Amino acid sequence: MSQSNVSRREFLKRNSLTGLGAMLPASLLTDASALSVSPSVKATQKATPFSLAEPPALLGGKPVRTADWPSWPLWKPEQDEKQLLDVIRSGIWSRANVVSEFEAKWAATLGAKRSLAVVNGTNAIMASLDQLNIRGGDEVLVPPYTFIGTVAPVLATGAMPIFVDVDPETFQIDPAKIEAKITPRTKAIIPVHILGLPANMPQILAIAKKHNLVVIEDACQAHLAEINHQKVGTFGHAGCFSFQNSKNLAIGEGGAIVSNDDAFMDRCFSYHNYGNPYGMLSGVIGAGTVIQGTKLRLTEYQAAIGLAQLKRLDAETTTRNTNAAYLKAKIRLIPGIVPYKLYDDVTRAAFHLFPFRYQKEAFKGLSREVFLKALTAEGIPCSKGYATLNNMPYLNDAFQSKNFQKMYPKAMLNFNSYVERNHCPQNDRLCNEEAVWFTQNMLLGTQTDMDSIANAIEKIHTHADKLLSQK
Repeated sequence: MSQSNVSRREFLKRNSLTGLGAMLPASLLTDASALSVSPSVKATQKATPFSLAEPPALLGGKPVRTADWPSWPLWKPEQDEKQLLDVIRSGIWSRANVVSEFEAKWAATLGAKRSLAVVNGTNAIMASLDQLNIRGGDEVLVPPYTFIGTVAPVLATGAMPIFVDVDPETFQIDPAKIEAKITPRTKAIIPVHILGLPANMPQILAIAKKHNLVVIEDACQAHLAEINHQKVGTFGHAGCFSFQNSKNLAIGEGGAIVSNDDAFMDRCFSYHNYGNPYGMLSGVIGAGTVIQGTKLRLTEYQAAIGLAQLKRLDAETTTRNTNAAYLKAKIRLIPGIVPYKLYDDVTRAAFHLFPFRYQKEAFKGLSREVFLKALTAEGIPCSKGYATLNNMPYLNDAFQSKNFQKMYPKAMLNFNSYVERNHCPQNDRLCNEEAVWFTQNMLLGTQTDMDSIANAIEKIHTHADKLLSQK
């Protein structure tokens, strides 16, 4: 399959049976050494001559781009393999010193007191909810513009997810709409720094304090993003991260909880290790299992991979930010293209994804679906992003379960009524009409690579009338 035909769905599908992975196939990869070069210095490959007079590639014209995109995840054997091989040869593969080393370095990187490595970001959220005493009968406020991994843990605790619409300019949960969704059952908010762009934490924290709500940050896509030079994930009672294969710090699978609360982190450690005594819980009841728990431990070799990836994360984040700012400045000049907006106090984003809104009226009414096909044909992999998460059948499946039937009044479990109460029109517009994404590996390219993206969009805009016949 050619690079131009690889959609984000395929990008994800090839790396996980559950669709969570993300990595381009070997046939699409550039030389990994190119990633160490500043995007302002040189291009990864010679640029294809560009002319707006060229017909769209979807109609048989020459594509804007035929070069490969940077590979992900990046692995440099000469730099990365020694510790991993040492772990494998040691025979100590279950959680031990290397996991502890990774936790300490991840906490220090974020400026957090403690970190706990777990099997994935979803279980990081689940453990945090559990140890912050979120249970059946409670309500948890969540944004609808996110991955299922944000909401599944809420249902797993027996709590009810309540969806708060987004600010379409930032793609984040809209703080102005939070208080209207708070009821006596509301116990927590999970702001999601979706796409690697920080949510409005100052306003969210003020609302949470006013209503005595727990705040769990879903920072699974937001490694090293900052608000006023403070790393996201360190504002709330807990911050949760993912190290799955597509993430900016990729281990394959993995996650972490960070917090400055020692008692909470001790409970999380105990929970992730079957409920066995740890820290402040060591003296509870004496020997034996002291709390309800499960097994969420990370392995030593996963931690070794994480330590190798962590060495490059800061430089890669800088490259993504540089390229994102450059690309945004170029495409915002194209009518009908509205790039993401960062809140004023954001001092750094992570750009797990680069989003913009597509407004078809400026493209002669060309549908988003055809726009995406045309952009892909030009050699620019792209995606429409998330589907609406607040009206999917998984919710009704949970509501019909024995546990939910016992914990909630029937009126609350009527699915049609629930969907109506949780209608999020701004999210509908993003999901169904406007959102377009580029994956983070594309931002590890060069300035010339960013030019090719902008040129392809401009080319489609110029020839939009000719593309109206496409389906």
